[in-house]
Amino acid sequence: MTETSKVTTAPTRPKYLRKGEQTRAAILDVALELASRDGLEGLTIGLLAEKMKMSKSGVFAHFGSREDLQIEVVRLYHNRFEQDVFYPSIKEPRGLPRLEGMFARWIKQVTVEIALGCIYISGAVEYDDRPGAIRDHLVAMVQAWRDALERCIKQAMEAGHLRPDIEVSQMVYEMYGLILALHHDARFLHIPGSVERAEASFRRLIDSYRPQGSDSASNSTGNGNGATPAKNSKSAARKAA
Repeated sequence: MTETSKVTTAPTRPKYLRKGEQTRAAILDVALELASRDGLEGLTIGLLAEKMKMSKSGVFAHFGSREDLQIEVVRLYHNRFEQDVFYPSIKEPRGLPRLEGMFARWIKQVTVEIALGCIYISGAVEYDDRPGAIRDHLVAMVQAWRDALERCIKQAMEAGHLRPDIEVSQMVYEMYGLILALHHDARFLHIPGSVERAEASFRRLIDSYRPQGSDSASNSTGNGNGATPAKNSKSAARKAA
């Protein structure tokens, strides 16, 4: 992901689709829902055909193979992640406001996925030791998001919002760790208050990387619309619940 996106541009579904395109889009919507629930390996042509009330040959006609279908599901998930998390965030001012916006929207995404599941996380478990095209697509798309976070952190350093001596890859690791912990505690263990813990941890993380002598209260830039990421995420969590 760059501001013009390495993996995809900011695509939107055409207003008018031909019948075949409409059917293909509908199949992918259902396939993404099934893969989010059962994992990419749990996605079968037979189950999808049953859900769509189509023949297996009818589903195959749109994708050609199960692997092609799985790859298209990964692409669709990535596209929606960009639309919901990445593109709105790059409209924020460069630096810490943008980084805070990214993390706030990332948390909001997790609150939705508490019920549905995350393709990136489940895919990492399914394909961590399985080389092939599906793994390659997953890795490329996760790496694109990590690269976007790294660029945003560097911009915050250049703007003086964060210390100039930060090890950027370490900060990305810590941010990713918070999201994985949130997903684990909220989805697997059903621990109340997991979203608030993740938000509090992110605020402490940001404060630990601020320049010495900076006032975290006065320097907190929020997400560009007058509300802090924590408030936005809490609101999102309540809506998701």
